[in-house]
Amino acid sequence: MIYPTRRAVVLSAAGFPLALLAALVRPELSGLWLFFAALFAFAFGLDALLSLAPGRLGILVEVPEQLSVGAPGSVRVRLSAPRGGRVELLLDLSPDFEPAPLSALHLPDQGRAEAVLPLCARRRGLHAVEALWCRWTGPLGLAGRRLRRSLGQKVAVVPDLRPVRAAAFRYLGSREMEKGVQVERFLGDGSEFDALVEYLPGLDPRAISWKASARHRQLLCQQFRAERNHQVVLALDTGHLMAEPLEGLPRLDHAISSALLLGYLGLRLGDRVGMYGFDRAARAWAEPRGGLATFQGLQALSAQLSYSTEETNFTLGLTELSTRLRRRSLVVVFTDFTDTVTAELMLENVERLARRQLVVFVTLRDEPLHALALAPPRRLSGLYRAVTASELVRERERVLARLRAMGVACVDAAPGQVSIRLLNRYLDVKRRELIA
Repeated sequence: MIYPTRRAVVLSAAGFPLALLAALVRPELSGLWLFFAALFAFAFGLDALLSLAPGRLGILVEVPEQLSVGAPGSVRVRLSAPRGGRVELLLDLSPDFEPAPLSALHLPDQGRAEAVLPLCARRRGLHAVEALWCRWTGPLGLAGRRLRRSLGQKVAVVPDLRPVRAAAFRYLGSREMEKGVQVERFLGDGSEFDALVEYLPGLDPRAISWKASARHRQLLCQQFRAERNHQVVLALDTGHLMAEPLEGLPRLDHAISSALLLGYLGLRLGDRVGMYGFDRAARAWAEPRGGLATFQGLQALSAQLSYSTEETNFTLGLTELSTRLRRRSLVVVFTDFTDTVTAELMLENVERLARRQLVVFVTLRDEPLHALALAPPRRLSGLYRAVTASELVRERERVLARLRAMGVACVDAAPGQVSIRLLNRYLDVKRRELIA
């Protein structure tokens, strides 16, 4: 597409009035404006002919497949052309990305150049980089050309894993992480044989291996460790309650960050980890698998869990999950509720799931709500708010108490604390061999 540049507009806006003014002062100069118009049209056409044709501009765009929320990313653009010049670049992005700034690239004659365009996502999900706009002018700067290269490439925007990595380093240690060493083996608990050690006072006499002791002519004791290769399923409720913001982020994003941290630690400790998303129906499923390579799949799947406006159907969602599990597993359910009335179906189906699986129930505590319930009211309106908040807090405690009575382990904490409490609960389950 050819269009007049700002220089052309300014030149024509200044030239035509001057030509007409000269014709008014001197009638014999009435043809001056026609001469100026023809000269301007000739210069504009010549500039358009001398400018780089869109078909001779080679464009190669590299869009990242995955990006973290709020983390800086980039789109690489490589241009090649037989003629040098200045090319302006602009990305056409989904509204869930930060607006892209205009970038400029200087092409050498008969050469290539590369530009790195910034890319930053506001929300998690699958977002599109729609197109790339290129704009340049001719040698006179009068005629501009514009080219739109359609891309339509999807970018999986996942939660920012920097907090996940930081917490993982605290649990496993940076040196061990680099070497890939299994740090926590839970020696002394569990049912999986680890090694023979010399018997010392204080060890369990029932663990003495009499055959090995007779063979080695010294008292040896069997040492055990927690069994590995268990199944851990991260079940994420994506219903409308999980889309409500809490401390600046949707509850679902907080839940996904905690789930990914637990999944990473579980994979490091030798367990098989899967993921399940549901609201009105099942939305996503990843079969439990082992190995650190599985974490990339979990991370990619978490980007596909969209913010839903649907009411969560616990009957369908948890029943579907139960049919997919062929062996006893640790099922970590990330969800939320408002009161005992709306939680009845949830309680019924969690209880049914807990009959065959070991269930950990995770919910996010609204600290401002608890603070409002405990704050001394100064006005009548403040008293009403405090009473309402206190009733909501008591309703949540009743639901959590019923879950604990069913044998369901509950983790109810603020977003900044829920990950650590969940990891401690998982490690306790591993030590006590509750999954087997």
